[in-house]
Amino acid sequence: MGKVVVGYVPKPEGEAALDQAISEAKLRGADLVVVNSHRGGAGYDKEAADQLETDMAAVSAKLDAQGVTYELRQLVRGFEPAEDLISIAEANSAELIVIGLRRRTPVGKLILGSNAQRVLLDAHCPVLAVKAD
Repeated sequence: MGKVVVGYVPKPEGEAALDQAISEAKLRGADLVVVNSHRGGAGYDKEAADQLETDMAAVSAKLDAQGVTYELRQLVRGFEPAEDLISIAEANSAELIVIGLRRRTPVGKLILGSNAQRVLLDAHCPVLAVKAD
């Protein structure tokens, strides 16, 4: 069975990516791997960790309700989120990576975020980039 890997953050773009990844996993008959990656450091304290646990419990409940076979991967290890997403996709022989993109100003549209750009350029499989509504 194939794998669809999705980069998730508890923001509108992360929710859009998760929703699309659920649809893609169902369409392809694939398992879903949800990756939530943080660099850690001073900004990642107990409060942030507790909030992340709450957010990921909501993701788990959503996936259970959708009937999708899934695996949650939470990483706080100092790597860039793009590195984690790409390495997990490669390790799982993913057939698709789904990422969310933030809305940008007209000037900001000239440049993608560095993580999104890295995934789009370095991934070994197709990448589907979605925007939040």
